[in-house]
Amino acid sequence: MTTVDQSDLDETAKGLPWRVKLAIGFLLVLAVVVVLVSNRLLTDRYVETTRNRAEVRLALYTGNLISELQRTSVVPLLLARDPELVRALAEGNFASTSAKLIALQAEIGVASIRLVDNDGRVVGATNRNVLGTSYKAEPYFVDAQRAEGTIFTPVRREAGGYDFVYSRSIRSDSRLMGVIVVSVDLMKFERAWAGLQDAVLVTDSEGSVVLATEPRWRGLPMDEALALRDPPSAISRALQATADWAQVSPDAYIRGEAVMQTDARVPFRGWRMYTFTAYNSVRDQVNGILALEIMGFAILMAITFYILSRRALSRSLLFQRESAELRMLNARLQREIAEREKVQKDLEVAELTLAQSSKLAALGEMSAAVSHELNQPLAAMKTYLAGARLLLQRKRLEEALSSFQRIDDLIERMGAITRQLKSYARKGGEAFEPVDLRACVSSALSMMEPQLKARIVKITRGLPRQPVMVMADRIRLEQVIINLLRNALDATKDTETPQIDILLSAGETATLTVRDNGHGIADLDNLFEPFYTTKKPGEGVGLGLAISSGIVTDLRGRLTARNGESGGAVFEMQLPILGKEQQAAE
Repeated sequence: MTTVDQSDLDETAKGLPWRVKLAIGFLLVLAVVVVLVSNRLLTDRYVETTRNRAEVRLALYTGNLISELQRTSVVPLLLARDPELVRALAEGNFASTSAKLIALQAEIGVASIRLVDNDGRVVGATNRNVLGTSYKAEPYFVDAQRAEGTIFTPVRREAGGYDFVYSRSIRSDSRLMGVIVVSVDLMKFERAWAGLQDAVLVTDSEGSVVLATEPRWRGLPMDEALALRDPPSAISRALQATADWAQVSPDAYIRGEAVMQTDARVPFRGWRMYTFTAYNSVRDQVNGILALEIMGFAILMAITFYILSRRALSRSLLFQRESAELRMLNARLQREIAEREKVQKDLEVAELTLAQSSKLAALGEMSAAVSHELNQPLAAMKTYLAGARLLLQRKRLEEALSSFQRIDDLIERMGAITRQLKSYARKGGEAFEPVDLRACVSSALSMMEPQLKARIVKITRGLPRQPVMVMADRIRLEQVIINLLRNALDATKDTETPQIDILLSAGETATLTVRDNGHGIADLDNLFEPFYTTKKPGEGVGLGLAISSGIVTDLRGRLTARNGESGGAVFEMQLPILGKEQQAAE
């Protein structure tokens, strides 16, 4: 007969061999290391590639911008020497001036051309709406009259943005005749840049933004422009807080997004151009390669587990060959089963005898339950008697009488509690009256004061300012609250920082919640069953919650229990609110 090696049986019983576990662990560590190293190397490589491309685009943008500026700077010089414009200024005849300027604009491709006389009045323009307008106070007109060369002046628009103006004086025989004003259309570069993925801005020699794909940036210093951000939403804050773990350090932030910054000098009046490129393309490329690596390791792991499963299958075939021995053992087991059946019958007889004994023992446990239920009033009476003795010694008779009155109330309560022990077997109606749940909670805490003082327990109460009125038997209702507090106190016995939360709310119903941070409830299904308890023998008989559930049911309410999300047990007692109950009856 074929036998299986004992070491194989031991390894199968314990799981995978330690060599296999070591190999799988090494493979997982290798996968993590490869992914981390690949991420760093690929990120650096693609970031450098993206930066090089951004620098190439930046050089192209800079070249286009300076070309447009240089091309337009020649136009005022040519127009200042145009004989027709000089003759029109000398003779004061401007009938065909605007038409000539419009024709020149179409050939040259500038934004606008304006001819201004010595008084600062527009006498010819490509835009006929500005004819007659006075430019006498404009800086480009004043500076052009004073200088002999071409003047470049950025003019801030009221609606935002800039007009970039070239102006030059027109002279004849060293006599000033007027000024030619040519506007260069640099805004077309903004429109072209806005269609690209990059954000672009141009600053002047003072660091102020003169051209930008973001209209809000114009006219601001670069630092202030980049600081302009829309208020982040809750989702964007969460995404920024959980940013990509592999993200490289950004150069700046645009609209809350990390970007790469490249800049270059524009050879014109100290201007500089900046471009901001998002890292999205870098992360997409890197993540794509990382995904392939992870997929490769996943396939390798799948092959490894397939080989292990084949090995397990071969072992199972060996185990099948041992089935003959198992059949022999099975025959021996059948004989043992017959003997056990005989023992089982004897055990059933013994269990019947034990059940009868348990019924007799329950009578003894009921006496323990009575002692358990009366323990709190007795402890409170002891406290009040001690206080009354001190008050009598100090001749404070009225306060002593008040303590005796409380003792009398406790004696009445003890009588009511003994009657309530019968409520589990017999549902009896008691004298119902309007009761404020807040007063019941305060009275129950007063009853539990000796037990609460014996231990360091944090009690938090959340009670509404307005009365929460219900129709109930006050003594029975306080008995339920005391049972819930006592259970919470027992549940936090082994907790380092015990805490009990009491919350009373009034909505559709009056809801009293008692929450603790103890060990929780193991068996919710049998929690309200009589004689079900998780306490040690002598500490409880399991009647408290069963009696409490019966009392709440008599009050037309509901008592439920659940485990809290952060641990501990949560009991909720829901009772009809007095006002809404009366409205329903009406």
